[in-house]
Amino acid sequence: MATQDVDSIWLNRKIYEDAEITYYENLAKSNIETIDTGAIKFFEKKLVEFEKSLNAIIKQLNSIDVRVASLEKTSNQSKPVHQISIAGAPKTSEAKKDEDDDDVDLFGSDSEEESEAASKLKEERLKAYEAKKSKKPTLIAKSNVILDIKPWDDETDMKLMEENVRKIVADGLLWGASKLVPLAYGIHKLQISCVVEDDKVSIDWLTEKLEEIEDYVQSVDIAAFNKI
Repeated sequence: MATQDVDSIWLNRKIYEDAEITYYENLAKSNIETIDTGAIKFFEKKLVEFEKSLNAIIKQLNSIDVRVASLEKTSNQSKPVHQISIAGAPKTSEAKKDEDDDDVDLFGSDSEEESEAASKLKEERLKAYEAKKSKKPTLIAKSNVILDIKPWDDETDMKLMEENVRKIVADGLLWGASKLVPLAYGIHKLQISCVVEDDKVSIDWLTEKLEEIEDYVQSVDIAAFNKI
């Protein structure tokens, strides 16, 4: 019984308690230092970002100040200059009237000179246009006609027929190439071209003149008609 009492007595309790207290104090201090280091780094990072943002804002404000100063300078330069009349020295009505008359005469003179110059220029242009128009050749309407002239029979002298055809002469009529085109049973027709001025020669008139050659010509047909 005496042995058990001795074993249950903790002779070094004070030492162990002090050691335990020291351990927990060091542990708490370590945790606080760790927390403080992380917080400091976080706030340092935020401080750097804030400084960058602040510098950008300051730069923008400086730019705005420069632009405002430039606009104010331009505005001051473009301000109209108002004439300041001095009290006690008004213009006399006669002097003012003379100045008004001078202004009217000056502007009126310029207006008359400009009007005269414009009229002269217009007249010169009209004359030049008329001269150019008169020199421009007049377009003459012409037609190219191909005629088929048929004989009575195969005994008709086609050479004499063509000679009589070409004897028809008129102002504005120009005979062209010709050829004999076979029809049937040894009969040929005379195909001849001509150029006529529409205002001078009528195709109806030309057809009538050809049909008047009764000894050789049976009929006249228009094979082709083209405007030139």
